[in-house]
Amino acid sequence: MLLKTFGWSFAITALGLALAGVLWGWQGLAIVGILSVLEVSVSFDNAVINAGILRKMNAFWQKIFLTVGILIAVFAMRLVFPVAIVAITAKLGPIEAVNLAINDKAQYQELVTSAHPAIAAFGGIFLLMIFLDFIFEERDYKWLSWIEKPMAKIGKLDTLSVIIALVVLLVTAMTVATDVAHGGGDKSATVLLSGVAGLITYLIVGGVSGYFEAKLEDEDEEADEAAAAPATKGTGAAVGLAGKAAFFMFLYLEVIDASFSFDGVIGAFAITNDIFMMALGLGIGAMYIRSLTVFLVRKGSLDDYVYLEHGAHYAIGALAVILLITIKYEISEVVTGLVGVVLIGLSFASSVIRNRREGKPGDTSGDKPEVASGV
Repeated sequence: MLLKTFGWSFAITALGLALAGVLWGWQGLAIVGILSVLEVSVSFDNAVINAGILRKMNAFWQKIFLTVGILIAVFAMRLVFPVAIVAITAKLGPIEAVNLAINDKAQYQELVTSAHPAIAAFGGIFLLMIFLDFIFEERDYKWLSWIEKPMAKIGKLDTLSVIIALVVLLVTAMTVATDVAHGGGDKSATVLLSGVAGLITYLIVGGVSGYFEAKLEDEDEEADEAAAAPATKGTGAAVGLAGKAAFFMFLYLEVIDASFSFDGVIGAFAITNDIFMMALGLGIGAMYIRSLTVFLVRKGSLDDYVYLEHGAHYAIGALAVILLITIKYEISEVVTGLVGVVLIGLSFASSVIRNRREGKPGDTSGDKPEVASGV
């Protein structure tokens, strides 16, 4: 199981490190290795969130996520995205931006860093919405019940998540967006615009995918009722999302991955400003996140350890706050990664304790959902 799931990641790691050694020597090999570890540590909670969504999709769209999705994650977000940010913020053409990234690494790093307030505002608000919608929803299982019970009650108010996100964005623009650490000056307008863009993106992609998912579930329920046979019940869950529902869920996954990758890309500049080293190192780390996603789905870990998703969403909330704070203050990526690992570790431990208390040492889900092979 382990080799089958992580086989591609192991192979890409070996090839990537070998290529780094050939192109840049031992120093380049070490830098690529460090970047890989950085990406995994910062984005570990991303794998848990991805698994929670991926298990709803059918085999075809799981393969799309594991093939096309990884190309988007590695090529688009780790290589093209930083160059595109420079091109947009510095008002350069694509070719000029690429030449700058290759031939003037210092200025390229400075331009990417100066764009951090906009990136952090977009990603921070997007991730904050994911956390708020989770914490305000009524759930069968509650991890930190002293928080989640009252939040579920007040969460019945429509648009509460949007209101809170906008308030947080306004406070951020009026406080940490003034005299920012990255680029200097007042970035209030930039932060406001980028934060609103992140909110709109979440509402569109998340709302459309949720609409089609709900529509598909209604159709499955109607089909089950028409068949009136116990053996056909649960067909929708077994088959998984397909068509438009799966397409928009795929887009939702990719936007989530992009939001998670922002801090990793920016943080990578503390280690190197070579875009090719950066893309290779972060790309290897992204492969492991994809493989870990598959592992969690195949093992049915989210069913066996019911608080894992809670821990991951709390980590998302923490990351959202950290991203917004970094508009003005420097926060080490080590801190970001540790916060996520600690929260997920605590939620896993709580799940184990719950299973033992109920006499379910590991498996609480029966048959595990299948996930398509690909990574």
